[in-house]
Amino acid sequence: MDKIFTNDAPQAIGPYSQAIKIDKLVFTSGQIPINPETGEIKGDNIAEQTEQVMKNLGAVLKAAGTNYKNAIKTTCFLADMSDFTSFNEVYGKYFTEKPARSCVAVKTLPKNVLVEVEVIAAIV
Repeated sequence: MDKIFTNDAPQAIGPYSQAIKIDKLVFTSGQIPINPETGEIKGDNIAEQTEQVMKNLGAVLKAAGTNYKNAIKTTCFLADMSDFTSFNEVYGKYFTEKPARSCVAVKTLPKNVLVEVEVIAAIV
């Protein structure tokens, strides 16, 4: 089991790793829209925040030796389910292979962001 780390994604804001690789699978921690260069939340709306989340996930997946096309399952957390359509427009640009997915509304996300996404991907 290997811990994955990259400076191209935000540092963990708690006692966890950006991702864990075991055998041919990688499990990312949830990514929120923190710009890794500034440490600040990027974006005021769901589309802007989702773009940053996708950039962060892409960096973690790359550091683990995989990419969006190898995603098996995602779990998506939205602060407001009325953002579902706008979220899907951005999400769909990245996850073109349509992995399995759960998407739920939650009461609050870290730093009061609008979106968080985690991924399980294969390393091929």
